[in-house]
Amino acid sequence: MENKQELERMIRSMITEIMRGDGPMVNVSSAVTGESQAVEGEPGVFKTVGAAVEAAKKAQHIFEECTLATRGKAITAIRTAMRPMVETLAKMTYEETGMGRVADKIIKLNLTLDKTPGVEDLVTECETGDNGMTLYELSPYGVIGAITPSTNPSETLICNAIGMLAAGNAIFFSVHPGAKKLSRWLVSRLNEIVRDAIGIENLIVTIEEPSIEAAQEMMVHPDISLLVVTGGPGVVHQALCSGKKVIGAGAGNPPAFVDETAQIKKAAQDIVLGASFDNNILCIAEKSVVAMRSIVDELVQHMIDAGSVLITDERQINTLLEITLQANGSPSRKFVGRNAKVILEAAGIPCEGDPRLIIMRTDKNHPFATTEMLMPILPIVTVDSFEEGLATCLFLENGLHHTAVMHSLNMERLNRMARAMKTSIFVKNGPSFAGLGYNGEGTTTFTIATPTGEATTTARHFARRRRCCLTTGFQIR
Repeated sequence: MENKQELERMIRSMITEIMRGDGPMVNVSSAVTGESQAVEGEPGVFKTVGAAVEAAKKAQHIFEECTLATRGKAITAIRTAMRPMVETLAKMTYEETGMGRVADKIIKLNLTLDKTPGVEDLVTECETGDNGMTLYELSPYGVIGAITPSTNPSETLICNAIGMLAAGNAIFFSVHPGAKKLSRWLVSRLNEIVRDAIGIENLIVTIEEPSIEAAQEMMVHPDISLLVVTGGPGVVHQALCSGKKVIGAGAGNPPAFVDETAQIKKAAQDIVLGASFDNNILCIAEKSVVAMRSIVDELVQHMIDAGSVLITDERQINTLLEITLQANGSPSRKFVGRNAKVILEAAGIPCEGDPRLIIMRTDKNHPFATTEMLMPILPIVTVDSFEEGLATCLFLENGLHHTAVMHSLNMERLNRMARAMKTSIFVKNGPSFAGLGYNGEGTTTFTIATPTGEATTTARHFARRRRCCLTTGFQIR
């Protein structure tokens, strides 16, 4: 045992020296995996949580001694190697989960590869004065435990991998069982990409069979330093009870407010694009529309022209509600992320072609308005004033502080709504996905931490902020 530990120390020392100098690539997989329960032929996949975390911890000890250039090399390799796989990943995701649209998933994956920040996000702060200099640096946590959803599994996994590696961490991915085949394959492939690029294996790991029990074990594992949870309120709450630092991305129910000053045709087109994108499984997507009475008819007509189907028969609306909402008040997984045509056919409602969105007029208390349905069903609530509309949006968003959208040319109203909603993302005069950087400025993330306040996460959120004080200098003013 002592000889084995000494060998590992020697190899780690050698790798550190090489990596600090950006020397030749070295394969250290034999040094970091030991006798752990790796799944044969699947790098980074293990039979148990303990074995996976142990391997990741050993890999991270080597990685944290590497240069920023080495981290950047790993991230560049991911972007380059995953690009030709985007269409395959999109199809694999759809085939396993049955949710969304392949074409939209391709857009999301390309967005993730293009606009997820890397090491450039780790900005150093500095203060100088008569008493010297203080630096604020961002350093690794160690091994991060990341929980990924079934709605955006590949996008979240790649986005998190880029940001967390940029911050110098290793990652244990606790993936959703509903996307386990895709996620397991993707973890293994990312592991290979990073290993081939910088010579360190097991910086990205997972287990063979994900489960609730395995996720719970990961949450309390002593070698997991940070939890990053992208999922429903239940799993976020459980993570918060772990006693660890948690970055939690919870539910959202974004309203889109259209007032009488808006460009109505553009607003209608933007809303249909945003609410129907990947069949509404994005948490930032419009989940309801609040419209002023004076323009609501015009808005609805333009939404129909943009690819929506308007349902006016109350019996049909009730049938849709019966099949899509379960008795416990949660959406039926059978219809989450499914095409509008599939939902309409299941409800016995005839339709032509392949409509993008199902719309109907409801009041603000209707379950379609108050529930995050995650399917292309969009209720439209009518109001008589800006004040009533703002109050309705606050009611529907329900203090989740996630996302809100407004279409208006009145700057004072836009400002008032932005201040009142207090959402992590606020989109003005555009589709909701502009808030993720698609046809909008800014970086991309698929972990929007609303319950814990980090909002649109990037590499800096996956690093410790540390203060280093030099009392004898350096100040030259």
